[in-house]
Amino acid sequence: MRWLIAAVVLVAVLAGLLRWRRPAWYWLSFGVTFATCRVLGRYRAVMDACGLTVPPPRWRLAIARMANRPVPEPRAPRILRLRPTRTGLVLRLGLRAGQDAFDVAASCDRLRHSFGMFGVTSREIRSGVVELRMTGYDVLRRVQMPARAERSTMRVPVALREDGDVHYRDYRTTPHALTIGATKSGKSVYQRNLAAELAAQEVALVGIDCKQGVELFPLARRFSALADNPDTAADLLDALISHMEDVYQLIRAEQRITADTPDADIAADIWDLPDHLRPVPIVLLVDEVAELALFATKDEEKRRDRIITALARLAQLGRAAGIYLEICGQRFGSELGKGITMLRAQLSVRTAHRVNDETSANMAFGDIAPDAVLATVQIPVSAPGLAITGDASGGWSRIRTPHTSLRAAVDACNKHAHLTPDLPALDAFRPVLASPAVPVAIPAPAAPATP
Repeated sequence: MRWLIAAVVLVAVLAGLLRWRRPAWYWLSFGVTFATCRVLGRYRAVMDACGLTVPPPRWRLAIARMANRPVPEPRAPRILRLRPTRTGLVLRLGLRAGQDAFDVAASCDRLRHSFGMFGVTSREIRSGVVELRMTGYDVLRRVQMPARAERSTMRVPVALREDGDVHYRDYRTTPHALTIGATKSGKSVYQRNLAAELAAQEVALVGIDCKQGVELFPLARRFSALADNPDTAADLLDALISHMEDVYQLIRAEQRITADTPDADIAADIWDLPDHLRPVPIVLLVDEVAELALFATKDEEKRRDRIITALARLAQLGRAAGIYLEICGQRFGSELGKGITMLRAQLSVRTAHRVNDETSANMAFGDIAPDAVLATVQIPVSAPGLAITGDASGGWSRIRTPHTSLRAAVDACNKHAHLTPDLPALDAFRPVLASPAVPVAIPAPAAPATP
């Protein structure tokens, strides 16, 4: 009997230690079993308490009345599937007649408390079917990306979502994006992680880093073009527009509009072209957009208008030519001058790290997801990399980027340096790789003169 008590105590101590130090291990070893039992055991009572039940149908009431039986209980949504994951549980529900997916979404916080989970989110799969994703622990506290995250053409994993899913950056679905965040909020790490993931793709990376290149120039071996000042950036953007026009001429020449060609085979962008003719897609990374929009003299104002106009043209017309924008900055509002709001309207994906004021959050989400503004201003200083992401559909969620050191990003870019395409239109902006530094001999101090 003593050995049994000792074993139970040992298991309890081990479970408590894992829950404190390694919550992911605790969930996979103990938590998933406890959570499944709680959900199944409390399901009917919790649904009734949250107002997610409907009265029994009239025919059942009539049968119970004729058979002199007790009145049937209210009916909860049907459990279609309960599936454990590495971070929580996925519960798929079939709604009863008269129920709405919005009612389930409004009850997520109450379901979280009732089932003893860390977080609960819902989404409608199809009419009458709702999926609850429940996380058993704080997956954003210590981000661990899955070992086998899915990758495909122009779709790369960049962060982890609060429901345990991987957050992907899909350029073919949402071509252009805006990322804002205060200093030390994790914005640079997000951009660094994105560049490291794109390095393994058949894509041309083009960068504009007006901080004298300190963020992007260490990754120069994988970049086809780089600019480290506004003057060079203006010329680079003009070259990109010229390249875009050449790609459109290629698409027009290969559209194959004839009487016997099916409509599905008519080319409208680079992805409709044959593989041997398709130009390489380009991702333009702008590190600090405010440096391109600020000016102090008349000449700088002309350069600024030229840059913003070029960015707006690329955002409006570049998608079909395979040019995608990733614009980063601390603020991105109308105070940066004319053309900024027009440019922002073309950036479908919005990602906001910690900001210093509510106005900055409104710049990112005020026009697409007002509910995300409050969540953005609540990001703590102690959680760098935590961000709110949303798109033009109005949906948003919390994500956190895994910490990627500059050394790791440089190693990834150097590893895939052979994939760097040669774009003749951008040859003038190809970064010049520095030769290995030659050690400098420091002369020894002169010996003091003896008297």
